[in-house]
Amino acid sequence: MTPIEVYIDNAPEEQQDKLKQMYAILKDELPEATEKISYAMPTFYMDENVVHFAGFKKHLGFYPTPSAVLKFTDELKPYKTSKGAIQFPYDQ
Repeated sequence: MTPIEVYIDNAPEEQQDKLKQMYAILKDELPEATEKISYAMPTFYMDENVVHFAGFKKHLGFYPTPSAVLKFTDELKPYKTSKGAIQFPYDQ
């Protein structure tokens, strides 16, 4: 098992489906990246941290670079965002 798979398996059951979905998307989009846990979160790494994600009580936290949040500002309007974070509620 990869460190990210262990993280997901240890997450509360109600979070696991969305965590698995995010993991599959990132594995597909970043096939050359190294998978690790950094800052206690699943992380994809390519010479530097590319993206982190994590399960929280009511949302999946997604932590790309600040430039990614800016680039997709219009598409992210339905979600709570900050400089380098996006919150995806589990029910959406």
